[in-house]
Amino acid sequence: MKSRLLVVGNGMAGARTVEEILKRGAEKFEVTMIGDEPYGNYNRIMLSHVLAGETGVDDEDLLLNPMSWYRENGVTLFAGDRAVSLDRFQKSVRCESGRVVDYDILIIATGSNTFFPNMDGLREPDGRLARGVFGFRTIADTNGMLQMADSEDDLKAVVIGGGLLGLEAAYGLRTQGLDVDVVHSPGHLMNQQLDERGGRLLRNKIESLGVGVHTSKRTTSVLRTDAGRVAGVGFNDGTSLSADMVVVTAGIRPNVEFARGGGLVIERGIVVDDQLRCEDEGSIYAVGECCQHRGEVYGLVAPLWEQAVVLAEHLSGTNPTAAYHGSRLTTKLKVAGVDVAAMGVKGPEREDDEFVQFYEPRSGTYKSVVVRDGKLIGATLLGDISKANFLTQAFDEKIPLPDERISMLFDMGTPTAATGAAELADDVQVCNCNGVTKGAIVACVHAGAKSMGDVTAATRAGKGCGSCKGLVADILACAAGGAIEADPAADWYVPGIPLAKPALIDVIREQDLRSVSQVFAELAPEGKEDVPSKMPLASLLRVIWGPDWVDERGALFINDRVHANIQRDGTFSVVPQMMGGVTTPDQLRKIADVADKYSVPLVKVTGGQRIDLLGIKKEDLPKVWGDLDMPSGFAYGKSMRTVKTCVGSDFCRFGLGDSTALGIAMEERFQGLETPAKLKLAVAGCPRNCSEALCKDLGVVSVGDDKWEIYVGGAAGAHVRKGDLLATVVGAAEVIRVAGVFIQHYRETAQWLERTYAWVPRIGLDVLQKTLIEDAEGIISGLEQRMQTSVDGYRDPWQERTAPRSAAQFASSLPLLPLPQVPVR
Repeated sequence: MKSRLLVVGNGMAGARTVEEILKRGAEKFEVTMIGDEPYGNYNRIMLSHVLAGETGVDDEDLLLNPMSWYRENGVTLFAGDRAVSLDRFQKSVRCESGRVVDYDILIIATGSNTFFPNMDGLREPDGRLARGVFGFRTIADTNGMLQMADSEDDLKAVVIGGGLLGLEAAYGLRTQGLDVDVVHSPGHLMNQQLDERGGRLLRNKIESLGVGVHTSKRTTSVLRTDAGRVAGVGFNDGTSLSADMVVVTAGIRPNVEFARGGGLVIERGIVVDDQLRCEDEGSIYAVGECCQHRGEVYGLVAPLWEQAVVLAEHLSGTNPTAAYHGSRLTTKLKVAGVDVAAMGVKGPEREDDEFVQFYEPRSGTYKSVVVRDGKLIGATLLGDISKANFLTQAFDEKIPLPDERISMLFDMGTPTAATGAAELADDVQVCNCNGVTKGAIVACVHAGAKSMGDVTAATRAGKGCGSCKGLVADILACAAGGAIEADPAADWYVPGIPLAKPALIDVIREQDLRSVSQVFAELAPEGKEDVPSKMPLASLLRVIWGPDWVDERGALFINDRVHANIQRDGTFSVVPQMMGGVTTPDQLRKIADVADKYSVPLVKVTGGQRIDLLGIKKEDLPKVWGDLDMPSGFAYGKSMRTVKTCVGSDFCRFGLGDSTALGIAMEERFQGLETPAKLKLAVAGCPRNCSEALCKDLGVVSVGDDKWEIYVGGAAGAHVRKGDLLATVVGAAEVIRVAGVFIQHYRETAQWLERTYAWVPRIGLDVLQKTLIEDAEGIISGLEQRMQTSVDGYRDPWQERTAPRSAAQFASSLPLLPLPQVPVR
């Protein structure tokens, strides 16, 4: 007879515990899980990568346990249903849906919640967060920030809290092009891990990214406009900062309300013993961030993995004496692109403590160690963390300390980073994000793994923050004796098709494959469909075939299916086309009439010189498009978005060229072009750069005498980058021709979601000039021809209002879950 094992919480701790239990005693338990988010278990550590828009981060990286995993392992998952009450005597749990689940053994793994300090203006009268205020804890939080960043230009964000999560949020939002300020109440950043000197150096790094830093500032209020929109934040000293978005990362608190309501003993967290059993309970356990063990609560993942193993060994009976004695915390991670490692105390606490410190602001390097009674009790590394593996072993008392303490910070007799991989003990944890030890990696190699991809797929090592990838590669090389194979998947365009992009394009053309399902059937191993591959394949087919691709709605994101940008409440934003930022009184009257007719909650002028109508219901989209009678502005897709212009030569006293006319001509030619990532253009009538042409994907600047400079690969996000000068040409027609060649080459060779600011340096400016200006490879004619085919195939997607692709295309279906409604302004 199997025991009914119920796990409340489907996060990283709960799912990992179930994994460990299934390894040891799957036959003993009938496992049920309850999770209040409508997905499988995902890696919260990867949310910062998603927010930063990093290429190569897909569902496979984010999802640790997809829905198929639960089916394959016989686990019943009630996703999107919150456990609301516990009856310890009936041994049952009631859910928000009314479902009642009985159990023999209960594991509570409810994790933590974002801590929102008590601030005026933070919430609406009904308790919901004000529109424009976010935590940074869930997929919903991340998507909400991304949608707001994508739908509006020139946004300003304030991040409250300068710890690890706050800096990751600031970095991600800066990458998305927002102006960002971090506000931190203590005197220096990451004060939990770094001392004042380390915090000062980290501040320099963060400020170099274009992020403002304000320490020793306590936020007391979120400022709001009369319409209820976020306007900024106020401080205890009477000063303030303006903002359109506020992200609160002021810490986390154990989520104990479910346990408290069930009568369990609660202090800071759910009190547990060394077997993770709740106090005074025989069949209820708690694991992860929600539990308190020996007075400690943990907010890092490494203790969660240790707890999961102990609880699994105890419940399965594989180790009846298994006990959790607490965790010695070591942290190795990447914060906003800066490597950080920290363990133990930050500085000396006694007069006889030995303290060795190296501080070099110019190179961005800070290192320190604290030794007491011949034992390492603390270490901090920032910038250069090559000695982190050695220090971790020393901190765990697995190797003796050198007499020359300075050699603990530099390669002066202690193992180098390379030799350190071979000398690491098997039980040393290499990947803190996923709890992978050196021994597990070595065992994986001995079982047949020959590449980084093999190791990552089998162990998940390196799939978190990524800071351990170098060490994983070193261990792989040592264990394989040098017999390492290059990971072929690293060059694939999509994970489901074993081909690089150029080869994939050639095969698609040769075999005349025009739908995503055809591509899978002909080119995927065993014809197996791969969900993360669908969107990039659909984009590629549109690049290759234009309107002649076979449109399969299931391969498209919701924005592409309904030609509008979905918002956090399930409504959409509509941005009509205004070529070159030029409009007419008639267009403005139409926009005003539509806003009145459909009670549009917010009408906003964007940084792209257009007008955004936010809060449109899905079922109203066709009617709104018809009443506007204007083409789509393509503000929702991976496509050519807009061509921003300045006043130019007709009115401006400094204008050297007619930037407005050229911008309109470029937008008319390239409108709606499918691209690997969004593409923003601008034309400036003189080098004063009023239209910001120097920091666009493609910018054009007049220098007089009908000469135009063409800049490519510019960026105004965290990677603030002036565009590279591709060429100087004569005449508007030549500008359009060269721009078309550049855009088509980018469409055919860039990876999915790779912006031009990454693609241009990867290909190299010299190579692009030889290829696209000098025609060294003889491909310009073909690029021009394929671009012309795409231009000829332009169709305004808003014309689908008269002939929807399916009955459900504009049928109301959101919100699928209760979500905050857009307030009427």
